[in-house]
Amino acid sequence: MTARVAVLASGGGTNLQAILDYLDARGDARGATVSLVASDRASAGALDRARRHGVEVVALDKEQRGDEMARVLESHAIDYIALAGYLRFVPTSVTRQWRGRIVNVHPSLLPSFGGTGMYGIRVHQAVIEAGVRLTGVTVHFVDEEYDCGPIIAQWPVPVRPGDTPEVLAERVLAVEHALYPVALEAVAQGRVTLGADGRVAGLASVPELITFPASR
Repeated sequence: MTARVAVLASGGGTNLQAILDYLDARGDARGATVSLVASDRASAGALDRARRHGVEVVALDKEQRGDEMARVLESHAIDYIALAGYLRFVPTSVTRQWRGRIVNVHPSLLPSFGGTGMYGIRVHQAVIEAGVRLTGVTVHFVDEEYDCGPIIAQWPVPVRPGDTPEVLAERVLAVEHALYPVALEAVAQGRVTLGADGRVAGLASVPELITFPASR
């Protein structure tokens, strides 16, 4: 029996699509199924992607974005949660109940360029303004603070001379699409776990890394 995953998204849902495509390609060997897609925006493109894929959707109202979120997830028997461009703070009741079973992808090498207000194009703008030559993607467990949970996997992406935030964002997003589904499945299969001491145990098996677009 595969793990039931809820994906929370606020925008177009390209990471959701990457997860769906990856799990479809895995066929009977997949370790997870996306059973619910929820968004704080009724017009989010992620909900349309989910509907086209036959996945149940929920447009979260004010209460469901807060104290009622856990009940929504429980009503769908959700085992794991994946944040995919979800721009709201996840209630503490949820992060505690799903401790070690809720993950996020962030478009930088955390702890650099993370925290409140650091999302989307803002991250890439900050990277370029800082003059660093290496950024990347981080998949991490979610806790009560933005972008501070234990790290599951990272992959570097070069910052090239002349990069604009938009060009860099495209390069980083391609790596997100490759890394996030693999790391999520590793967690859902129990190959990567979060211990009581806050340490991450196990390593994701990611042979896809050798074809990552970061080298382009």
